[in-house]
This record gives sequence, structure tokens and C-alpha cells, in this order.
Amino acid sequence: MKVQPAAFLRTTLPLGIDLCEAYDSGRYHSIWLPDHMVSFWPDSIWTPEFTDLALTSPSPHRHLDGLAVSAAAAVLTKNTPLATCVVDTVRRHPSLLAQTALTISHLSKGRFILGLGSGELENTVPYGFDFAKPVSRLEESIKVIKLLWHGEGTVDFAGEFYHLEHARMDTELYDGKAPPIWLGAAGPRMLRICGREADGWWPAGSYTPEDYAAKLKVILDAGDAAGRDMSHFTPALTQICLVGEPDEIDEMLRQPMVKSIILMLTAQDLAQFGHRHPMGDDWRGIMDFDPVRLNRDAIIRFCADLDTQAIRDIFPVGDVATVARKFKGMADAGMRVFKVMDYGGMAGAKFAARSAEKVRAVEDEVVRLCADIA
Repeated sequence: MKVQPAAFLRTTLPLGIDLCEAYDSGRYHSIWLPDHMVSFWPDSIWTPEFTDLALTSPSPHRHLDGLAVSAAAAVLTKNTPLATCVVDTVRRHPSLLAQTALTISHLSKGRFILGLGSGELENTVPYGFDFAKPVSRLEESIKVIKLLWHGEGTVDFAGEFYHLEHARMDTELYDGKAPPIWLGAAGPRMLRICGREADGWWPAGSYTPEDYAAKLKVILDAGDAAGRDMSHFTPALTQICLVGEPDEIDEMLRQPMVKSIILMLTAQDLAQFGHRHPMGDDWRGIMDFDPVRLNRDAIIRFCADLDTQAIRDIFPVGDVATVARKFKGMADAGMRVFKVMDYGGMAGAKFAARSAEKVRAVEDEVVRLCADIA
């Protein structure tokens, strides 16, 4: 499998659905669509005081349904696979996920990938969903989804979270093939589930080639132990980075929206690179993130306490060549499909205007560097 970039289709307003034709050109391995209720940006700094992006959008949380947008993209494209990146298994019953995935599979003529994850606090708890045991819930959801896809006639299931009695899903698989399932996974248990059940992987927190390779080995070993053929498994990567010349990077790192990237990371993530998390030693990153509760004073303290060297140490930061070499390291560790997430655009409108150009340049350089990798 050669190394290829993925496209990222926003599911927020304003919607970039008009980009589908360009994304379907053959350049990209797949088109990834996020599925959120809430973004990872604190409300308290989405104001003109902190970012001029607030002048063009009243909120960073103007999300649309990722599966609905996937269905629209399915009929607007003809060639490139589509993947949700990712749908959590807390907000949707697995029977609905199974049916929706089959629907989009038929609309896309077999190009849909069901990307799943165990979820985050911000997208579940504020809406009254039970966020207890999210990994166990995800594992059971996958069992139910596959049971409905592959069961004949009516099926029964008695689990910890879900119960089926005389349930059925008579809609046939498109061309006899079930949609592939990819997982966002980081912890040892999630990685093993990924190896046993999934066809592709996004690491939720893997910042060095050594860590990526070690986690991928856990997945592949689990798949081998389950008797699966892992030769077609797709190791992927969504990588936050800052692309720019030194003076641009310095300016980006002064902006609160860029600094808040660190809120997504755990205290343990930072500790591995020799930094202490400003939110405390027990901070669990996106598992603890709530954009409403992080008020203005808390964010100002966070920004003042953050050593931005942590961003430089953890993420690919620098010019096109420097960032591309970081991706090459991940490809050497086993990564085959990558998305360059240039968060420099969060530093303000002038950086956002050039972000797509920089991303494309990095993609081209990574593909060049990885031309001999198969």
C-alpha cells in the first residue's frame, strides 16, 4: 500500500460541500468527515478580543450531522472512498449505525467507511447521554452492527448495553461486502479491539514514530491472534501541525486559539516530552474538555502558564520540508494514509487564507519522500 494523503471535508457551517469534485480527482486515498456536536475550542476565546475568526463565524460549534453530510458527499462523488472520522457509539444506537452505514454504502456504490470511536465528554454528557464505560459500549456496538449486517433472518442479542429480540436488517450489503470499519484508538484495550474488529486505524494521540509503531504492533498482533488477514489493514494518521516560516510560527504560537491545542492533550502526553500541563497533572485531554466551563479567566491563566515549546516538541512545526519529514517518520513506522491538519489557520484570518496552499505543499512533499514505500 503506497502512502497517500486524505482529504478533510468540514461538516461545520459554512459547509465546504462544493469541494467534493476536487477531492474526487484521484489525488486522495479517501475523504474524511468529522462528526461532532461541539468543537475543541473554548467559547470564552471565540471572541474578537482573542481572534478575528470570530468576526466571520459567530461560533466554532456550528456542526452538521457527519453521517448526513457523508450521504450528500456520496452522491456528489464517484471514485474516492468516504470515511466518518469518527462517529461515537454513545449518541447513536448500533442498529441505526448499521442501517445508516448500509444506506451510505449503497449511495456511494460501496465507497463508505464507517469510522467509529468511543466518544468524548463534550459531545455526550451535556446532552444527557450516559458516558460510563465508553470502550465497553463501543466494543458491544461493533458486535451488534456486524450481527445485523451478517445475520440471516431475525437475530437476538443480550448484552450489557443493548438488547435485540427478533431484530432484522434485510437490506443486503452492497455488492455483497460490508462497509469497512475504522477505529480511533489509543489505549491498549482499544488497540486490541481495533486489531480484532477493524479494517483501519486512526491513533488518538501518537506523536512519535516509535509510539506509532508500537501501537500498530499491538493492533496487528491482536488481529493475527484472532485469525484475521491483516494484510489489507490501513494504518492512518490525522496530524495537527503548524506550517510556516520562523516568523510566522512565532506569531502563530502567540495566539490563544493555537495555544488551546494543548487542551486536547493529556497531562501524560505532555509529561512524555518533559512538560507539565497547565491544567494540572490529572488532565485527561479531550476526555475532560468542556468548552463552556473553561471561562475567560481560566483560559487566560492557561495561556500565560503554557510553555509553547511543548507545541514545538510534540507536533510537526516549521516549514513545508520540516513538517513533511515528520510525516515521513510516521510512514517509516507503518502509517499509510495521512491528513495534514494545519492548525496555523487558527491563528487568524491571514493564516487561514493560506492554509490550504500550505497543506497541499506538505502533501506533495510527503508523497515524494515516500515514493519508495509500498
